Amino acid sequence: MLLNQPSGNLFGLSQNVGMGWDPARLLGPEVLILSTHGGLRAEDGSPIALGFHTGHWEVGSLVAEAARELKDLDAVPFAGACTDPCDGRTQGTTGMLDSLAFRNDAAIVLRRLMRSLPTSSGVLGIATCDKGLPAMMMALAAAGDLPTVLIPGGVTLLPENGEDAGKVQTIGARFSQKQITLEYAAEMGCRACATPGGGCQFMGTAATAQVVGEALGLSLPHSALAPSGQPIWIDTARRSARTLLRLLQLQIGTEDILTDASVQNAMVLHAAFGGSTNLLLHIPAIAHAAKLRRPTASDWAHINRQVPRLVDALPNGPSNYATVQVFLAGGTPEVMLHLRRAGLLDTSVKTVSGETLGSNLDWWQDSPRRHTLRKNLLDQDGIDPDDVIMSPDQARSRGLTSTVCFPVGNLAPEGSVIKSTSIDPTVVDADGRYRHLGPAKVFTTEAAAIHAIKNGLIVQQDVIVLICCGPAGAGMQEIYQVTSALKVLPFCKHVAVLTDARFSGVSTGACIGHISPEALAGGALGKIREGDQIEIIIDRKALTGQVNFVGSSTSLFSPEEAARHLAERPPRPDLAPHPSLPDDTRLWAALVEASGGVWGGCVYDVDAITSQLDRGRQISESTVSPAQKGVAL
Repeated sequence: MLLNQPSGNLFGLSQNVGMGWDPARLLGPEVLILSTHGGLRAEDGSPIALGFHTGHWEVGSLVAEAARELKDLDAVPFAGACTDPCDGRTQGTTGMLDSLAFRNDAAIVLRRLMRSLPTSSGVLGIATCDKGLPAMMMALAAAGDLPTVLIPGGVTLLPENGEDAGKVQTIGARFSQKQITLEYAAEMGCRACATPGGGCQFMGTAATAQVVGEALGLSLPHSALAPSGQPIWIDTARRSARTLLRLLQLQIGTEDILTDASVQNAMVLHAAFGGSTNLLLHIPAIAHAAKLRRPTASDWAHINRQVPRLVDALPNGPSNYATVQVFLAGGTPEVMLHLRRAGLLDTSVKTVSGETLGSNLDWWQDSPRRHTLRKNLLDQDGIDPDDVIMSPDQARSRGLTSTVCFPVGNLAPEGSVIKSTSIDPTVVDADGRYRHLGPAKVFTTEAAAIHAIKNGLIVQQDVIVLICCGPAGAGMQEIYQVTSALKVLPFCKHVAVLTDARFSGVSTGACIGHISPEALAGGALGKIREGDQIEIIIDRKALTGQVNFVGSSTSLFSPEEAARHLAERPPRPDLAPHPSLPDDTRLWAALVEASGGVWGGCVYDVDAITSQLDRGRQISESTVSPAQKGVAL
């Protein structure tokens, strides 16, 4: 080593001993454990300093358990962390302006940490929530031939008597409508997070991302949605540590697991679970990090037309089971059994178990774990697991429809997205179509829209048009504050939302987001005036949709007239980015626009960015005269 290895490797050994590692055990395989851990706890678990959210509060326990297992197996574990924010905590605040951009930054930091331990033989990634988990998957996806395993941080349990973490976020709106008392709001606020760790109890972005990680093959079978803090959750860390060392022996790297087929499987599971629309941003980003083809809007539409929704979970219903109940019913592998029978999965793909997906499912079908947990759900909660995760025929008979639809039209020429399952079924016509025609109420900030909702300025049939909230306007903020406030209005099912922002995974209602181009990029949405007539048609069976400007406050137009009016109209004079938009997020927005924008996953495509910079430089040089060049010299 003295003759042939870099000084950094040698000095690293000195530092390892300096931190207390046994010198006789220095040369085992080094494994980096990266997490999103946040906060500081005393030995008895009491808080010394809080984390941003429960999702990363307990993952240090997973880090410790994995490290102990590695040490017992003569490996040398290292631990590092890049903590993450909470989208629930930042709803309606300027913190949301950093939320989506943070994902890219965290993925960069995590990748840099991975490369900063060049002697590492593999990486364990531990993460739970909305931005930290996608960032971790993006980092692991770039690992190439290095073995990696993802350990999802699980979910928090439901209170025995209280509200889930999605509903409790509406206490302000409900109190303003005099639907609850001050005492009730205080008590429910304290009861919602019934255990101190894990992601939210609904199938939002955090839970969906855990399912997607398992569907990609990055996590062990039946690890997504485990109850945080419980023995079965801790056991995942031990088994994942052993798994990583087995991958090293088998010489299976991340690039052997992440393929176009595994990305397709992840999209299929997303549809079957009725997952959060935020994964339309994250799955393409993971694919891009793995140097794979990024799925397009048409790919998503095709899969959602093919794949039935099989899971009854918060917030999509109909019975709204919690994520831990989905886990007990069999979680991701149980859904996969149904999809395999329907011929909708590629079961030949490799997974971190070292086996193919098909072999994993064969194990799951007859495993004691499966039968024990499904029986526990029935015995403890009185819930038939087949009511939570259904066969396609049973799901169809109960009215479960595919989740995601991608409306187009003169207001969304490059596309948009709606979670069509969240439309109230009582406003859907007998032919399966939702039809809405109403006047626009236009807002350029989320705060203005919230004020209007809470103060009775929104009425039945209105179409809330919330603009300047896309990447360039507000970092493509998540507007659950708006959708949750609407939900408590008695006539909420008769109000629609159009926006260039995005939605929380727990949002419900006729809400159309991701509208492209965004208002600040010349999108037609930025030309809408107060009182303009907007028509929305969503076919929940065919999964097609239209969102169109069809008239002014005084008259309706033909499609040709509407197109002409939009073409002739200048943008609204009040279009502007959020006044507190950070320069960091402005830079992020410019880079992602050059890299394929929202539908490209909001990534940094270095080749596309440098190509545009080169073209700009060439154009600039071509416009400089020889005389000017001489002056410059």
